[in-house]
Amino acid sequence: MPSPVSADRSAAQPPGRGSVEALITQARRLKGDVDAVRRDTRSDGADPEERWQRALYDLASHQLDDLDSHLAQLRDGPDPAPAESADPPAVRPVPVGTPPGSLLSRVGSAEWNLLTDEATWSGELYRILGRDPAGPALTLDELPSVVLEEDRPRLTAMVTDCLVDGRPIDGEFRVVRPDDSERTVHMMGEPVLGADGSTVSMWAVLRDVSELRRSQRTVRETRDSLQRHRRQEQTEHRIAAELQEAVLPPWRGSLRLPHHEPPALDLAAHHLPATTSTLIGGDWYDALELSDGQTLLSVGGLTGQGVAVASNMTMLLGAVRGMALAGTAPGQLLAMLNQLLDATVQPALGSAVCCRYRPETRTLLWAQAGHPAPLLYRDGTGRRLNAPDGVLLGATSGAVYGQAEVTLRPDDLLLLHTDGLASGQSGSAAVGRLLDLAPRFGAARTAQDCVRTLVEEFGGAGREDDACVLVAKVTS
Repeated sequence: MPSPVSADRSAAQPPGRGSVEALITQARRLKGDVDAVRRDTRSDGADPEERWQRALYDLASHQLDDLDSHLAQLRDGPDPAPAESADPPAVRPVPVGTPPGSLLSRVGSAEWNLLTDEATWSGELYRILGRDPAGPALTLDELPSVVLEEDRPRLTAMVTDCLVDGRPIDGEFRVVRPDDSERTVHMMGEPVLGADGSTVSMWAVLRDVSELRRSQRTVRETRDSLQRHRRQEQTEHRIAAELQEAVLPPWRGSLRLPHHEPPALDLAAHHLPATTSTLIGGDWYDALELSDGQTLLSVGGLTGQGVAVASNMTMLLGAVRGMALAGTAPGQLLAMLNQLLDATVQPALGSAVCCRYRPETRTLLWAQAGHPAPLLYRDGTGRRLNAPDGVLLGATSGAVYGQAEVTLRPDDLLLLHTDGLASGQSGSAAVGRLLDLAPRFGAARTAQDCVRTLVEEFGGAGREDDACVLVAKVTS
């Protein structure tokens, strides 16, 4: 291609071969680092944020590939245009090991002579446009014939601005190759002026940016998908939180039962949300004064997170309250809850513990369904109550749930909690941490003081699951 230089200025000297080699080495080293990080981010594609990160790595890799190919062409010089002869010119072979569609053939150049109406193309431009190197280069009047129809006005405006107003060309358009494939081309150029200051030719560098634009579209689409996913999560969190707030007793301060004066139980409860997830689980706690003067205490939870789980939790808690008010004993109540879950359209698994406290005799009748047993603290020590038989709710049809009874004393403290209270621990390890709090519970004046102790101990950052606690202290 003739020198793309205006008549009133001289050409800049190209960089030395050694300096270009150093840039190529740096670009390839950086691409290797990007590829290494990209390999470490492989996933099943289920997480929108991981898909977005992956797309960004792919985009960076494409751009570094582009940089590598441009530097290689700068080092090796432009690919010559095909010579005019009777025999078709040979196409420069692609280097061994270069994959199909390599970026090594994505930058071409052209010059259009306005005085002779001749066009000169580099061999790379023939490859980009899918043209036969044996054929003539397209003139400026013929060039729009390979451009997508809706992009032709853009190309015409760029060429007109360059030739009439002397403005540099910098824009993109899409071309349709003879095999009907579509490519996106970025064109940069400027007019070349003659001795009298008139425009004698126009030169341009054309770059195939199809893969780059495809990667950018992928980034945009995955980013938009991630934003939609986040908005959906925020909406689900808000709905689930509103469901919880609508059905759970208030936890700020002690739970006051309306008709016990003075109250037989000092009650306090708290919901500890997960800090590593924006979704809300299906845990609940409840304290309800019954018509016969007894008090219902219950905690439980459903597996999973989100609006559907929170909705099922509200259904289950409503059933617990209704059956308890009807006088159903804890064991039979859990059996009916199990039947309810078994009959729902969307099967679910859950666990629960239900207690009925009779203040006249200070007796606690309770049952459990695959749930941690209540903890009893007395005289500065704690122990776990012996649990009657009971399987998870929804695990099997027709399950039977046993009952146990324990007599409490004044100042006894009962702790009911859901799974996941001791984040990262379960079973005996979690129970051990709770029993170790016995001295602090013994020194506490109220049930709310005990709840504060539990929040201090288990409510920090890094919680993976929701949890609920309910503390009942016998006052008389």
